[in-house]
Amino acid sequence: MALTQDNIIALATPQGKGAIGVIRLSGKNVIAVCSKVFYVKSKPKDLTKVKGHTLHFGVIKSEKHIIDEVLVSVFKAPHSYTGENSIEISCHGSQYILQEIINLFLEIGTRMATAGEFTLRAFLNGKLDLSQAEAVADLIASNSKASHQIAMQQMRGGFSSDLKILRQDLLNFASLIELELDFAEEDVSFANRDDFKELLIKITQLLKKLIDSFALGNALKNGIPVAIVGAPNVGKSTLLNALLNDDKAIVSEIAGTTRDAIEDELIINGVCYRFIDTAGLRNTEDVIEKIGIKKTFENIDKAQLVLYLIDAAKIEKSEFGIQKKYPDKKILTIINKADLLSKNEIDKLKKENSKLKTHPDSYQDSKLIISAKHKTGIDKLINILTQLSQSGLLNTNETIVSNARHFEALKKAHNSINDVSKGLKHNLSSDLMAVDIRQALYHLGEITGEVTNDDLLGNIFANFCIGK
Repeated sequence: MALTQDNIIALATPQGKGAIGVIRLSGKNVIAVCSKVFYVKSKPKDLTKVKGHTLHFGVIKSEKHIIDEVLVSVFKAPHSYTGENSIEISCHGSQYILQEIINLFLEIGTRMATAGEFTLRAFLNGKLDLSQAEAVADLIASNSKASHQIAMQQMRGGFSSDLKILRQDLLNFASLIELELDFAEEDVSFANRDDFKELLIKITQLLKKLIDSFALGNALKNGIPVAIVGAPNVGKSTLLNALLNDDKAIVSEIAGTTRDAIEDELIINGVCYRFIDTAGLRNTEDVIEKIGIKKTFENIDKAQLVLYLIDAAKIEKSEFGIQKKYPDKKILTIINKADLLSKNEIDKLKKENSKLKTHPDSYQDSKLIISAKHKTGIDKLINILTQLSQSGLLNTNETIVSNARHFEALKKAHNSINDVSKGLKHNLSSDLMAVDIRQALYHLGEITGEVTNDDLLGNIFANFCIGK
């Protein structure tokens, strides 16, 4: 994709009426173009002579009339978001005013920006690498503290800085191995194989760590899926409504009311959880209900946490082998309808439940007692979710991969590095080993944009909002 310096313009604030609106411009000549229509005390203001990172008050004026009083921010290349000369116009948030200003600039030498073109120019001008540019879109879309934290981490360099260092080290070894090919007849070695082996181990460990983080990163970005499961009429829909503090799901005493999954999101202490109310588990001949139960198991497979509800009055009859069927799944057993239990029964269950408070990692073996109908115990459930986050099960302090494109590139790079390691172990010839090294370098470069093409850039930036 050729780097262009033509002048572009777009609305940076959302469509609709507001106190202010911001219009962005970028390009080689935007400062001079803006000077043609920006007036201070009835005189055109020559913005080309002002310093960068300065703010100027005046009016935007067409040949016929004043459109609005505005503040114009001036950013001069290369010290701007795009790396080009840039202008930001802050005006009143009237749709009419915004469109009039944009139309005026379209008439005097600018064009409408395409989706993500400002950030694309920032990438092409070396202000951001590709993974940082993608993090800009994630930052705009972030709806929780956790997703914001991941996006900020990646936008400020994240794992790309580590990958660049390792890629450069690998590139240095690749150069030495390529050099050996020129002296194949002399049978000389320029690349120290022991040092190379250590580097491959280091790269493999980092790639494995990043790959393993994707499941959590994707969940934190899109909401951690939590499946609410159990037999019919154990209170799954009531629990969903209690958590959301809203009548999201239909509640009925008729068994099998919920036949399809119902989802909604809740942000708890900065982490977004996507709660999924599922069809009740039971043996049935109803064809539609069978489909719903099949979807329940599909949602259990996808969930990072399962809330397994049991009816307090039917504890012995509520076991469906969920723990045995999913031994590696994080499952929290919840006894609902505590309002139907006697004080002695509650005291007995509380003894079993006591280690839940001191050993959050052992929650699969414990039982939480609640009454979703009366919303008692809901605060405890929310506290447990927070405990899980703080105990490391949902930890966001380390570098986490949340981008599917990065995940695929990391897996391919990991496979190529494994091939290089195998070749080194079996004393593979330098020319064959160089092929695998080139593949690993290619896939690592795909992440940061050191290796790219027009189609890839088009796919990435097409998902951006116009004006960013």
